[in-house]
Amino acid sequence: MAQKILIIEDETDIRELLTYNLDREGFDVVGVANGEEAFKMLKSEPIQLVVLDLMLPDVSGLEICRYIRRDSSLSRLPIIMLTAKGEEVDRIVGFELGADDYVTKPFNIREMILRVKAVLARSKMPQVEGKALRRGPLTIDPEQYEAAVDGRPLSLTATEFRLLHHLASHPGHAQNRDDLLDIIWGEDKFVTPRTVDTYIRRLREKLGPAGEMIQTLRGVGYRFKKMSE
Repeated sequence: MAQKILIIEDETDIRELLTYNLDREGFDVVGVANGEEAFKMLKSEPIQLVVLDLMLPDVSGLEICRYIRRDSSLSRLPIIMLTAKGEEVDRIVGFELGADDYVTKPFNIREMILRVKAVLARSKMPQVEGKALRRGPLTIDPEQYEAAVDGRPLSLTATEFRLLHHLASHPGHAQNRDDLLDIIWGEDKFVTPRTVDTYIRRLREKLGPAGEMIQTLRGVGYRFKKMSE
């Protein structure tokens, strides 16, 4: 069965361009023009990826992103943000809210297709292997793809979970950004070392006070605090 992609874009030309080209690549594509239609689709259809315009007529793309990440049934749904804004601050805000990638208009359609395939490939990476971990108040269960702090479940994307599990599996070991990119993002060439920093910030925010277990090593990268299990 073809993977279903939801395009949320109010500009008709761009929506039709994406729909036509992604359909040619074998995807099942649905396009909507506003947030109201998007919410209906998200609640009624099994979606594998969302291409989300930041500027919509009725509700912002950021609000839709928040909605997806807060809904336990949708929280791991990959999101590619699409916007005319190219400033770094917009990119960072998008990533911090949970976007998996960020594409600015105008874009090259071939590159866009490659990004879609790369994000979908990341979301379908093999299940994290290993035994359940306990690090202070943090518990991680790879088999169930679940993590919790003091029993409070964490709503993590697939990439966030893999990153947290990898760090927690190697307490006391320094991890530089390039190595983390290779291990967590694999062959995806569209992300940069700055992306690692953004994901670490998101993890710390979700972990709350337990986020201090992820230590910054200036000029090197990151390390998970070594402690007794």
